[in-house]
Amino acid sequence: MNLLLILRVAFRALSKNKTRAGLTVLGIVIGVAAVILLVSISQSAGKMIQNQFQNLGTNLVIVFSGSRRSGGVAKGAKSVITLTSSDADAIVAECPTVRATSPIVFASGQVVAGNQNWSPDHILGVNASYLTVSNSQMAAGDFFTPGDLRSAAKVCVIGRTVAKNLFQNSNCVGATIRVKSIPFTIVGVLESKGANLFGQDQDDVVLAPCTTINKRVYGAPFNNVQSIHVVARSPDRMQEMEDEIKSLMRQRHHLGDRDPDDFDVFNSSEILNVLKIITTVMTLLLGSVASVSLVVGGVGIMNIMLVSVTERTREIGIRLAVGARSRDILRQFLVEAVVLSLLGGAIGVGLGIAAAVGATHLITMLLGGVECPMTISVSAILIALAFSGSVGMFFGYYPARKASRLDPIESLRYE
Repeated sequence: MNLLLILRVAFRALSKNKTRAGLTVLGIVIGVAAVILLVSISQSAGKMIQNQFQNLGTNLVIVFSGSRRSGGVAKGAKSVITLTSSDADAIVAECPTVRATSPIVFASGQVVAGNQNWSPDHILGVNASYLTVSNSQMAAGDFFTPGDLRSAAKVCVIGRTVAKNLFQNSNCVGATIRVKSIPFTIVGVLESKGANLFGQDQDDVVLAPCTTINKRVYGAPFNNVQSIHVVARSPDRMQEMEDEIKSLMRQRHHLGDRDPDDFDVFNSSEILNVLKIITTVMTLLLGSVASVSLVVGGVGIMNIMLVSVTERTREIGIRLAVGARSRDILRQFLVEAVVLSLLGGAIGVGLGIAAAVGATHLITMLLGGVECPMTISVSAILIALAFSGSVGMFFGYYPARKASRLDPIESLRYE
């Protein structure tokens, strides 16, 4: 018997009892759909986390003020401002792996424009390299210049949320806002980034030169900063860059060999690598759990095929009597089992993709606007289909072997 004829006979046999065939493949359908759904959700979550890190800034290292000892008492981390904007300038000038840096000075307060007022989540003092460091883009106008930084110019760049609440999305470049009674001229508006992974609005921000925030808002003659954001020239040099920064900062802060660091360094690549490992493990775990239902579906196929062998015992006897060989009977029932499992796999792929699309949209809504990218894993689809076919072959072999070993005489007598 050729394969085409075997397939025709298999589909004819399965079509005689469509309800039973449908219930038989249900376990395979659920198993394949579950594998695709769970793997897709896990990979989408991993992609979403990576996107959030890119929004923070690619290849990013953040240097925070650390602690110092005063009168024999160790003050806590970030309790003392130990960083200056000169440290940021030195890092970009003396560390070959560094692409750009920006000091960060935090401020807070109400922003007023005409008869409108708004309290943004963040008022930050930064330098002219902040767009590069934070992976941001301008939607309108321009960013402030190094000259604005040197002269402590009263200029600022605002996010979309601030523009919407103060100017109702009208063109606000050139308008004036007041921060703690200090007038600032808006020179640009940032491109929207939306909410981050923690639901915080990244567009609710006002950016000004760090010198302006220090001298005009705080009235401080010093150039202290709370943190320094540093971006590497390439992702594979992150650890090298961190080591260079630590060495330079200890030298600039005159720390001895036994003195502890008076700064802390946060390397985003380390967190991202850990999250990638967690995502990979979760993908494998969820895929393995979902594949258990494929095994359950295979048991169902084996049971139904055993019932089918019993019901078709007389048919098998007739075929053997007219010249069919045992291996032809084996192939026939084995192909029927594989066809059942592959049919269930194909239906499961469709349901799994539809469920993954719905799940990503639901996650996006639940996270309040944080976009969850839809990721359909082609490898998961191919593996699920291959596994479903293997399940059909494995669990269909015993019933097929039992059918091929029936005695023709006894089969013809079977009622």
